[in-house]
Amino acid sequence: MVSSTKLKSVDFYRKIPRDLTEASLSGAGLSIVAALFMMFLFGMELSSYLEVNTTTAVIVDKSSDGDFLRIDFNISFPALSCEFASVDVSDVLGTNRLNITKTIRKFPIDPHLRSTGAEFHSGLALHNIYHGEETKEEFPDGAIPLTSASFEALSHHFPILVVNFNAPWCYWSNRLKPAWEKAANIIKQRYDPEADGRVLLGNVDCTEEPALCKRNHIQGYPSIRIFRKGSDLREDHGHHEHESYYGDRDTDSIVKMVEGLVAPIHPETHKVALDGKSNDTVKNLKKAPVTGGCRVEGYVRVKKVPGNLVISAHSGAHSFDSSQMNMSHVVSHLSFGRMISPRLLTDMKRLLPYLGLSHDRLDGKAFINQHEFGANVTIEHYLQIVKTEVITRRSGQEHSLIEEYEYTAHSSVAQTYYLPVAKFHFELSPMQILITENPKSFSHFITNLCAIIGGVFTVAGILDSIFHNTVRLIKKVELGKNI
Repeated sequence: MVSSTKLKSVDFYRKIPRDLTEASLSGAGLSIVAALFMMFLFGMELSSYLEVNTTTAVIVDKSSDGDFLRIDFNISFPALSCEFASVDVSDVLGTNRLNITKTIRKFPIDPHLRSTGAEFHSGLALHNIYHGEETKEEFPDGAIPLTSASFEALSHHFPILVVNFNAPWCYWSNRLKPAWEKAANIIKQRYDPEADGRVLLGNVDCTEEPALCKRNHIQGYPSIRIFRKGSDLREDHGHHEHESYYGDRDTDSIVKMVEGLVAPIHPETHKVALDGKSNDTVKNLKKAPVTGGCRVEGYVRVKKVPGNLVISAHSGAHSFDSSQMNMSHVVSHLSFGRMISPRLLTDMKRLLPYLGLSHDRLDGKAFINQHEFGANVTIEHYLQIVKTEVITRRSGQEHSLIEEYEYTAHSSVAQTYYLPVAKFHFELSPMQILITENPKSFSHFITNLCAIIGGVFTVAGILDSIFHNTVRLIKKVELGKNI
């Protein structure tokens, strides 16, 4: 067996008997200074350990084929009605989605961008409208031509005033005209305006009465509106209320709609019965926009290829006067990719120098056409998008912390022969910015900590030894001089 004496021979830390050691004030002071210095270096090393170093590289985008990019937006159009506001998406691969509604919400607003009502649902306005058989047969005018003056008088005289706002140049207005006049004659015979007095059908030519049409926020032709005596009052926001008809436009459907409106009204007292409108009538009627503006918000998912997000007026059964369309808008929010919450950015303060600088470049900007550019003006935005990804290495593996898409924006206006639109052309860069976090290992931290303690202890011991020996030498020299 190995004796204890031989084991003691490899002791690195041999002990000095306590009675051979000597404490001194200089040693105590140096020990305190060394301890404080150790604590200071420990704090510096801990701070360095907790701090994450990053490296930045530009690489080819790692997105796989088939990945989609989310576009979130909140855009206000002071002069575009929610009735016809349409969100379309197209790209270079041939994708063309029109009038997206599933992820889009629309709210009517006034010229000052203030909300004037509940969310506008486009379901009724989007269904295929039946116009009946097209015919060239002429019918005598049954509807009453209305002007601004006669409109005001008749809307306060008849319990129900049904008005067809139209334009002579409009294909859909001309398509509706035979059925409308025939229905007006039928209604006139069944409900004589003089004897019965419950309902009247009228026409407004918007080329002759532009002020009347503008006052009722008519943007698409034809528009059939229902005005009720006593209910066409002003709300707190100061706008008239009435209803729009979105049903079929053949003679039978129009007559059925009008009869449904008249049925609850007593023929003598002209008072509305308690049961109100019939269900068949209600399903094709909707409260008309009380203002001519719309806030469009929501999101769409697009392929990661160059494409367009287009917001415009769209309808399969209405025509629009492109010279009167104003696509001015205010961008409250526009971003790409998953939205990064402010809380997440706050929690990751170390990333602020790299993220959150250009992901909302257009937010809060207004693009207003005051007609200084003339008519038929399209407002275009060219957006170039770059993906930024932050990854971290933990336990030898890479984990993605966050993805953000930042973009540059350049805007312009252009006159067009077609219907004006607000177009956002986006193009993704084939390169991406990769930010890699490189945290320090715990073993490296412990190694440095031991080096600090051992190094300071050793240096302090050497300094103490030098100081103590120097003092002894000086005392010895002075003692020799005295002898």
